Amino acid sequence: MRGPGGGGPSGPCCHNGTVTRASLTKQPHEVASMFDDVAERYDLTNDVLSLGQDRLWRKEVAKAVDARPAQRILDLAAGTATSSLPFARTGAYVVPCDFSLGMLRVGKKNHPWLPLTAGDATRLPFKDGTFDAVTISFGLRNVQDTDAALRELYRVTKPGGRVVICEFSHPTWTPLRTVYTEYLMRALPPLARTVCSNPDAYVYLAESIREWPDQPALAERLIGAGWSKVAWRNLTGGIVALHRGVKQG
Repeated sequence: MRGPGGGGPSGPCCHNGTVTRASLTKQPHEVASMFDDVAERYDLTNDVLSLGQDRLWRKEVAKAVDARPAQRILDLAAGTATSSLPFARTGAYVVPCDFSLGMLRVGKKNHPWLPLTAGDATRLPFKDGTFDAVTISFGLRNVQDTDAALRELYRVTKPGGRVVICEFSHPTWTPLRTVYTEYLMRALPPLARTVCSNPDAYVYLAESIREWPDQPALAERLIGAGWSKVAWRNLTGGIVALHRGVKQG
């Protein structure tokens, strides 16, 4: 679960001179600094705040990516590389990529055998047609230019390759949407304070989800970036959506 990555429209909040919460303009240096702040307890925090659902979501991403031995997989916004492990276990060559050096340091400490790579989603450090599959979970929402990131993912994918995007979305059942919104706005911030070293960062989770496009709108943006056979599947009633697409050969 890619929790923090933005914040309120009034700009970043600071503590002792360091950025703790980026604005919804998603300036890269603000977002990267905020992720650096939460890196050490990132995985634990996400497990608690998602009520354990992040494990289920990761399993569904792994099924959708369907990594095979010797395939090359890009796991963008991989954070501490926990999301990359299911791909590595299949025998695929997975490249965890993130722009937060703090997250990458924790990932390297925990998973030293993985080729963690620093990179910006809008300017990926890979050649055209490098990967059989590209995936990003709970990170696209944090990128300043969503369309540029979708085009970059398309560029680095081989013809015939696939994209899988797992991102928070919009519950399709009105009562669930009401309860979920109440959780985001009222329960999540105080819960974050009990487990997170920088709880202000997690206020973004509620704010950015409210601003994020719904399932059909994100599908249209994938199509606009060049992807074909675009489809999505709702998880947990639409709290999360799994989008897929193919790069035509």
